[in-house]
Amino acid sequence: MSGFGRTSLSLFGTVAIVAAILASATIWLVFTDPVTVANSVNQGDVTPLVRELASSLLEAIKGLLKYL
Repeated sequence: MSGFGRTSLSLFGTVAIVAAILASATIWLVFTDPVTVANSVNQGDVTPLVRELASSLLEAIKGLLKYL
């Protein structure tokens, strides 16, 4: 494989992992805080949703670091 092929494959893998993490965090947020998600969808304002999503990801990272 050429250098470009490895780079593009690596980039695709990174994007896929980030997308999977964000999707799972969003699903988790729908189950744990459905009011925030419903209000964000209803009003069309994603700021509270992004704030809660970042908060849940931060808590997950803290939990992982505490485990390690």
